Amino acid sequence: MTSARLLSAVVALSLFACPGLGNAQAITGKVSVVTSYAKDVTDPIKKAFEAAHPGVTLDVQNRNTNAGVKFLEETKSNNQVDLFWASAPDAFEALKSRSLLQHYTPKATGIPEKIGQFPINDPQGYYFGFAASGYGIMWNERYAKANKLPEPKEWQDLAAPVYFDHVSIAAPSRSGTTHLTIETILQGEGWDKGWATLRTMAGNFREVTERSFGVPEAVNSGQVGYGIVIDFFAFSSQASGFPVKFVYPGVTAIVPANVGIVANAPNKAGAEAFVEFLLSPQGQTLLFDPGIRRLPVNPAIYAKAPAGYPNPFTDPRLNSMVKFDVKLSEGRTNVVDALFDQTITFQLADLKETARAINEAAAVLAKKPNPQAEALLKDARALMTAMPITEAQASSAEITGAFTGGKGKKGARQAELEQQWAAFAKEHNAQARAKAADALKLVK
Repeated sequence: MTSARLLSAVVALSLFACPGLGNAQAITGKVSVVTSYAKDVTDPIKKAFEAAHPGVTLDVQNRNTNAGVKFLEETKSNNQVDLFWASAPDAFEALKSRSLLQHYTPKATGIPEKIGQFPINDPQGYYFGFAASGYGIMWNERYAKANKLPEPKEWQDLAAPVYFDHVSIAAPSRSGTTHLTIETILQGEGWDKGWATLRTMAGNFREVTERSFGVPEAVNSGQVGYGIVIDFFAFSSQASGFPVKFVYPGVTAIVPANVGIVANAPNKAGAEAFVEFLLSPQGQTLLFDPGIRRLPVNPAIYAKAPAGYPNPFTDPRLNSMVKFDVKLSEGRTNVVDALFDQTITFQLADLKETARAINEAAAVLAKKPNPQAEALLKDARALMTAMPITEAQASSAEITGAFTGGKGKKGARQAELEQQWAAFAKEHNAQARAKAADALKLVK
């Protein structure tokens, strides 16, 4: 045998004995992912990914979206995370703007540029849509029937007095998906009308939970009748046999859930393999799993969908929803979340008393019309739904700049603004109750 042939034989034998050396796609070790998803979502995908890549372990670290972003910021000098995986596009924009994601070009094919009104992938290639979701209303049919409650179709329906104490939502400051729901309403209805809708609905809230999972769990069990949720919570509950229904209101958005490779990922090859797996036909089909129930971003996969499954690529209504502005949302995220907490979450009991007073006066006025009392009640509603800042102020550098502190680093200006907003809400609620009481006196 010549020396050249001998060398070729040795190389071939080496590649056969160590297949990873001859296969650029072969990966080993641990792939670490920070995600806001529950185990119902991550477990089936973890199992399938590890089966597709023997010897690889997917290390899933669960944190809510905001906490996940802060964690990556705080550990960037010694990063040990490969991937960030969540449903909030504005969180990925925040990570991208802070150079916490790295560029990648997926090899997967068959995925279009947009889903509904929204780009599936970041145009600069720093994060990628693997599924899509919309926001809406979930309810327990047995609960609704027992309490003789109607089926809602729009957000404003949940503001009706009949739903008092029957609705639940998660705090947007604790849930990335709820933040997107709030932001969608504000973008779709406009700042003033959107907040009026939110604060009137909030008068009917039973509770504001700390985690988004708590809302569908309460609806499934019948602890509460209605929940403001992202669609997959309802779809997975239906697949599990719970007596629940779901509706997309006219003002909603279909936006991608994303995955991105963290800058300086310790297992970059493993991170790339996970992205490719999520976008592959196998990964896309997994989204139909009863515990996951997301909308695939590959239109061809819907041929395998369960009967009646929503398809945003063929349903004209889902294609005409709100054109969500992710940069607008990302720029005012902390301000919107703080406004919600200071005027709704932390004022819920006060807000409910205000709603109760207005509802009581309205019920009497419905039977005994009185123009003067009706004018007072109109003033009461305006006071209850008033907000302490305008849309322009919410995006201004003066206010957004006050909310740039990291975890546990609330500045004096942020604390001052939050105190002002809370005082504004409390004062306006008190004035609204007084107006409602005056209206009631006129007709009693």
